[in-house]
Amino acid sequence: MLESPSIPAPNDLEAHWIPFTPNRHFKRHPRLIARAEGVWYYTPEGRPVLDATSGLWCCNIGHRHPKVVEAIQRQAAELDYAPPFQFGHPKSFALAARLRDLFPGDLDYVFFTNSGSESVDTALKIALAYQRAIGQGTRTRLIGRERAYHGVGFGGLSVGGMVNNRKWFGPLLPGVDHLPHTLDLERNAFSRGQPQFGAELADALERIVQLHDPSTIAAVIVEPVAGSIGVYPPPVGYLERLRAITEKYGILLIFDEVITGFGRLGAANACEYFGIVPDMVTLAKGLTAATVPMGAVMVRRPIYEAIVEKNPAPEKVIELFHGYTYSAHPLACAAALAVLEVYRDEDLFRRAAQLAPYFEERLHALADHPHVVDIRNLGLMGAIELAPRPGRASERAYDAMCAAFERGLMIRVTGDTIALSPPLIATREHLDRIFDILAKVLAELP
Repeated sequence: MLESPSIPAPNDLEAHWIPFTPNRHFKRHPRLIARAEGVWYYTPEGRPVLDATSGLWCCNIGHRHPKVVEAIQRQAAELDYAPPFQFGHPKSFALAARLRDLFPGDLDYVFFTNSGSESVDTALKIALAYQRAIGQGTRTRLIGRERAYHGVGFGGLSVGGMVNNRKWFGPLLPGVDHLPHTLDLERNAFSRGQPQFGAELADALERIVQLHDPSTIAAVIVEPVAGSIGVYPPPVGYLERLRAITEKYGILLIFDEVITGFGRLGAANACEYFGIVPDMVTLAKGLTAATVPMGAVMVRRPIYEAIVEKNPAPEKVIELFHGYTYSAHPLACAAALAVLEVYRDEDLFRRAAQLAPYFEERLHALADHPHVVDIRNLGLMGAIELAPRPGRASERAYDAMCAAFERGLMIRVTGDTIALSPPLIATREHLDRIFDILAKVLAELP
C-alpha cells in the first residue's frame, strides 16, 4: 500500500447523472476515487480502499501497471487515431492474431468493438447475417436466459433477463425468448464451484425449439458464469447440453465472456475452462484491463467465410454493414497488447487458478454470518446473497457496500447480493483483509 497525497474533490456533483446508481443518495454521501495503484484505490483525501471487485470485473491486472501505462503513452505520441473503415493500422492486426491464439478451435476471426454491450449487439447481428448468408433467412429469433446480463444495447437488453434493466423500455426486440435461469437454492445453496443439480435446465431449449420451430431460431446467448446478477456458476453438464442441442438444430451458440474472459476462472477464457467451443464469444473488460475502453467478438471460421469469403457480391462491395467509429482504436489496441503481455509474463491465469481454492475457503467461511442465505463461487468470482429486508429489497446489500467502503474495502452489490472479483494479482494477504472486513460488516449489518 502506497502513501497517497490528497487530491482536491469536486465542489459540484450535480451535473453528472451517474449510471446504475441511486443518484440522490450518492450525491449526499459520495464515494469518490481519485487515484489507484496495484490492488488499491485512494480517495481524494488519500485514504486507501482495497479493490475487491477489479473495478467493475475488469481491472484484472490491478491498476496503473507500468507496462500498460507506457504502451498507452507511447501510442498516443505515435498514432492517436486511424479510421477503422476502409483503412487499418498495424496494431489491430497484431492484436487480432494474439486473440486468435488464446481461443480454442476455429475461433479465428475478431470484430472489434468498444464495450461489452457493443460486443453483444455485434454478435447478435453477425448471427442474423450468417443465417441469411447460408440461405436460412427465416432464422431471426434470438434466445437468451432469465436473469442474464448482456449489456444495455437494445439487442443485449432484449436477450438479457434482468427485470429492472428491461421494464422501463417497452417491448424491445421482437422474436426473443428466454431459457430458465439456473439458480436453485433448494438443491444447490452454498455449493462450492459448479452446482451438482440443474443440467436438465438446458433441455428447456428443446421445448423452445419445438414451440417456435428450429427454422426460426438464429442463436442462443448465455454467460458461461452469470456474473452481474450475482455469480451463478453453471450446473455440471449444463453448458455441454446447450452445445449439443444448438448443434443438433443448426442454432449458433454465443458465449458472453465479457466477465469470464482473461483469467477470471483461472484459464484464458471459459471456452478453455469448460472445454467447449461456441460459435462466437463476446469480450471486453479484461481485454484491456479497463485502461482504454474496448470490446471484441471472436467468430468461428465458417461464419466469417459464409459472410465474407463466399459473398456473391463484387469484391469491392462491403460484406457486413456494421462497425463503430472507434473500432480497434490505436490506444485501445496498444493497451490490449500490453495487457496480454502482462497476463503471459506474470502467469496471471495460472496464478488465479492457484489462488481460487483459498478464495473459496475464505468466502464460504462467512456462511454462518447473519442474513447470509447463499454463497456461490467459481474461480475468482464469488457472491454472498443476503436475505432482503421486508419491503425494502436491495437495501441491506447497499448498506453493506457503504459500510465496507468506510472500512477501506470496495465491493459490488447487485440486488441483495455482494459480488467479489479481486484482481488476479491479489495475494492471500489481500484476500484475508477482504474477508476480515466483510466479516465485520456482516456481523454489524441490521
